[in-house]
Amino acid sequence: MIIGLDVGTTAVKAVAFGIGSSRRASAAREYPLIQPQAGWQVQDPQRIAAAVVSALAECVAACGDAQVLAVSLSTAMHGLIGLDADGRPMTPLVTWADGRALAQSAGLRKQGLDSIAYRISGVPNHPMSPLPKLIWFGQTEPELAGRVHSWVGLKDFVLLTLTGTLATELSSATGTGLLDLRSRSWSPVLLELAGVRLDQLPPILSPTDSLPLADAVAAATGLPPGLPVVAGAADGPLGNLATGSLAAGVVGLSIGTSGALRLGVPEPVFDPGEKLFCFALTADQWVLGSAISNGGSVLRWIGNLLADPSVPSGGNRDADLLALAASVPAGSDGLVMLPYLLAERGPLWDPTLPGALLGLRHRHTRAHLVRAAVEGVALQLSVILDGLDELSPITAVHATGGVFRSPLWQQVMADALNRPLLVTDGEAGTALGAAALGLVSLGLAADPEAGVAMLAPPTADRAYVQPQQPEVYRQLRASIPALLAGYRELASVFER
Repeated sequence: MIIGLDVGTTAVKAVAFGIGSSRRASAAREYPLIQPQAGWQVQDPQRIAAAVVSALAECVAACGDAQVLAVSLSTAMHGLIGLDADGRPMTPLVTWADGRALAQSAGLRKQGLDSIAYRISGVPNHPMSPLPKLIWFGQTEPELAGRVHSWVGLKDFVLLTLTGTLATELSSATGTGLLDLRSRSWSPVLLELAGVRLDQLPPILSPTDSLPLADAVAAATGLPPGLPVVAGAADGPLGNLATGSLAAGVVGLSIGTSGALRLGVPEPVFDPGEKLFCFALTADQWVLGSAISNGGSVLRWIGNLLADPSVPSGGNRDADLLALAASVPAGSDGLVMLPYLLAERGPLWDPTLPGALLGLRHRHTRAHLVRAAVEGVALQLSVILDGLDELSPITAVHATGGVFRSPLWQQVMADALNRPLLVTDGEAGTALGAAALGLVSLGLAADPEAGVAMLAPPTADRAYVQPQQPEVYRQLRASIPALLAGYRELASVFER
């Protein structure tokens, strides 16, 4: 077996895949996003590290007497941690959802440096990116920043936890806003903008490179010391790999806490409008797309507002709310949600715009509020799809994520995108893509797609969902620019 380790925004999932069989074993651990002050979204790196080791140990135990050949990694992108010389965190993990660097992002734009940075890194200017976060530390925490030995991302910290070696890999590096996509190396221009030195950043491995598992982690998990830990890639590109979304005309959709649409491309592509990002899967396979900050978290937020507080979040509570929302017609009887609860990324790339429920009337019920939340997320993604469709005609969407266990999420998304939606195995997710890269690293698969095929992903959970009411959503989406134009002025008053 081979283990794909998916370290996401709010949970880690360890999934062991039988090579050439359908055998599976899995374990998961959750950890919270912490908001120490308005606009900040951080996590405790040590808590994540403990969750990673614990989930890995449970997954290994569930494998029984099967031989585990390697562990291969997937992690969320855009995080930033400052480490001391001994590799201990000096800062929390400043996640992609953290909006503290709003002023620094705006400063880059005002000086015209955002376009220069994009044409080097392929990462749109936004507070999510480590580039403005590093500028924030230099400007607001200069004493702390001066003592930081290394600046790393989530992938780098997980590799350090498991192997004792500090390194990153090409895919995660492309999400930092600090990498020159053409040279595949840290950009001197962007490092100067960020105010960091080259020796403060980790060396860049290939996604199929591996490092030996540390003795202490081996003892804690039941794995053999020195087992290959494959660097793997970032969760976004791995989602495309896992869902078979690297072929022409097929776009990969993933929804977890956030959401994204990505199209496979053979080499880096720079969007003239500077709205689409370009990240590596491997040196020879890339993805072009855009992400929204507010995905499944929007439903969780509205559920926390509307549900019985004695009922725990998730599971049956979310399913009950979605079943209730399914009784409401498409378009939510005129209720529109702008789901900008966290500083939004695509399609607007405007982190200052707050969310809103527009068009509220006495006739609206909590079922309408829930459906409007789902539709709000779907409509944001549909705008991104249109941008990708202009570059390369999109004929199908392959989707993954726990939200797609809901028939309502499936149908609303298919209708809003006006494309057939192939919903793939939600449990495996990016862990499957990571495991496939692991097989390439071991020399057992010729390429990542062959690796996915060898792991025999189950097909029982797959179903084509046909669009039923795209015209309703086309008209609704057409009304949103006017709504936004009227709302922006009001929203700016709220922000002041």
